[in-house]
Amino acid sequence: MSIAQKKVIVRRFAGDVLPGYLPVGAFVRTEGSLVQVDLLNLSGRIVPLSLHDIKMISYVRDFNLTDTINPERLLRRTFLARPRTEGLWLRVVFRTGDLLEGLAASDLTLLSTTIEDAGLYLTPPDTRSNTQRIFVPRSAMTDLQLLAVITTPSRKKPTPSVEEPTLQETLFATLPGNSRPN
Repeated sequence: MSIAQKKVIVRRFAGDVLPGYLPVGAFVRTEGSLVQVDLLNLSGRIVPLSLHDIKMISYVRDFNLTDTINPERLLRRTFLARPRTEGLWLRVVFRTGDLLEGLAASDLTLLSTTIEDAGLYLTPPDTRSNTQRIFVPRSAMTDLQLLAVITTPSRKKPTPSVEEPTLQETLFATLPGNSRPN
């Protein structure tokens, strides 16, 4: 495991929630046909979890252990309007039928993490909530939709500093008997 461990809440399809610590990336371990995640729980023990049983892993600021229903404090699961941050606006439909929208990186890290970790990292709709980042395993998804590609607005081209004669000026300058005032 990596030295840098972040606070996570693992939500499984069985309905239970497991708080613990995981590295930011490369935490999926494959042994033959088993794909597992080694979660460091709050008592300091490593708990192996099957990736197929995990619905999502939420990287959180606080564990909120007193809240047994929604410790991630993920109140909004969809965007209210078009996101302002750069990225791929994605909609994930889980095996349970519920959905989650988020922003994924629109660079090579999207491909490398999807291949290495067998899943997808998303930034949730409400970045001010307790959940900072979400990992969704590929086995948890039944549908993945690309809603939009959000980019920064393009910059305007600078106007040329040297004035070139316009077509109108050259049209009248070429007529016989017309002279252009200087």
